Amino acid sequence: MQLNYPYQNFYEMISDNAASHPDKTVIFIDDEKITNAQFLKKVDSFARFLEISGVHPDDKVALITPNSKEFAIAVFAATKISAVAVPINSLLKESEYIYILNDCDAKVLITSIKMVKQVQSLHVKTGVKRTVWIDEAPVVDQHHVVFDEIATIKPHLEEKFHSKKLDDLAVVFYTSGTTGNPKGAMMSYRNIFSNLEGASLTFSITPKDRFIVYLPMFHAFTFSIMVMLPFYAKASFIIIRSILPFSNIIKQTLLKRVTIFLGVPDIYNALIRAKLPWYFLYFNSLRAFISGASALSEDTFNKYSKVFHRAKMLEGYGLSECSPAVCINPLHEQKTLSVGKALPGYEVKIVDSEMIEVPRGQIGEIIVKGDCVMLGYLNRPEATADTIVNGWLRTGDLGKMDEDGFIYIVDRMKDLIISKGINIYPRQIEEELMKLDYVKNAAVIGVKDPNSGEIPIAYIELDEDMDLSAITPASIKTALKQRLANFKLPKIVHIVEELPKNATGKILKRILKEQYLKQGEE
Repeated sequence: MQLNYPYQNFYEMISDNAASHPDKTVIFIDDEKITNAQFLKKVDSFARFLEISGVHPDDKVALITPNSKEFAIAVFAATKISAVAVPINSLLKESEYIYILNDCDAKVLITSIKMVKQVQSLHVKTGVKRTVWIDEAPVVDQHHVVFDEIATIKPHLEEKFHSKKLDDLAVVFYTSGTTGNPKGAMMSYRNIFSNLEGASLTFSITPKDRFIVYLPMFHAFTFSIMVMLPFYAKASFIIIRSILPFSNIIKQTLLKRVTIFLGVPDIYNALIRAKLPWYFLYFNSLRAFISGASALSEDTFNKYSKVFHRAKMLEGYGLSECSPAVCINPLHEQKTLSVGKALPGYEVKIVDSEMIEVPRGQIGEIIVKGDCVMLGYLNRPEATADTIVNGWLRTGDLGKMDEDGFIYIVDRMKDLIISKGINIYPRQIEEELMKLDYVKNAAVIGVKDPNSGEIPIAYIELDEDMDLSAITPASIKTALKQRLANFKLPKIVHIVEELPKNATGKILKRILKEQYLKQGEE
């Protein structure tokens, strides 16, 4: 299927919205409403500031901010003047920011006083010329300016900023860096628009839809599907500044008549365990839950089907290098444990180590082809060549495909455990652990063993709302014996207060492996 795109770049998109629906509210934040016309005006002013600040085409504008309207304004303003937006994880440390800002050679940084400890000296240690503070600045001088002051700048309306085309660089997403330093995935306008077009068709998005944005806006998943998609579909979105208190998200979902709710398994696990008031279940406007970032357990999926009768739970799959969505369960048909079918216009194959497609139902590496595949890694030609082969992006994920084209994620290739020559998939063990009522989260890792090669070890986070007096590592192993073959049983079970997670709630197995190795050395 050939995808057609109505715009060449992001600025054309919001210009069209302002012309066709100037008075429609596109952003709700706190008690403020921002119309398409007002948003375009704010973007124009900020674009003029960037131009005055010496930002040229292809220069990088970095964003280290909490969720905010300023984040969206800055992204569109940067791309208006043909610069490149670089959203960065707002939970990193100064040394990590220094590496990323130097790697992408950012000229301007948009940030917040909330991050002052980690960011206030970055202009000294990087090539950043100006730092824009979205709330208040620790000091106001030639290097630091407050966002509100920029709003008074008048743009040059006669100037044209529509030079960027579909295949030009638009955004750089830095991957989480599970090994070594993070890599910048370079995304073109075509890459992002392909996600927006595919998602619009798959979810049947209309201008009446409202999205809620409480996950970090810097994350590729949130950026494309919850921030850019509403603009593309002439819909609206509600910005939530912080995920806590979670009760506010539930409140805003009801009051702002949210129809599309995006989340990650950690959020959905918490939401389904919460005692939702009857009036929320009765009066909410939700028609679709979208789950991504990591695997949703079968137990959670089934509970949502029982509790929310009007809304569909749609599990999907993607990665930053693919804009990021690759596949999703269709609205009209969902399969438990499947991440659905490839989005329109994309091809997905399951292949062996030689990149030869395997028969349906067999496990292999997932590879992707289509307009979603990134341009490459910034400053990393060798890594790019290893990842993109003949137009196919190697995901590093293991999966299988059924006869209907539905895809099932089995595990990360790097997480596969080989014990006495037998493949053990941690996700299968985690699925069985999540079926235990008292388990809130579970992670299984493989560690080296002199007798077996590798053995599985489980880390369990318990549900504090239940009676846990009789729950021990031994009782957990006993429960698993009824569900798993002996060779798949975790050799050790650790009960921990909290599992390490990233900004979207994805469990960081790398940290668990590091902790295990450290304990072994002590």
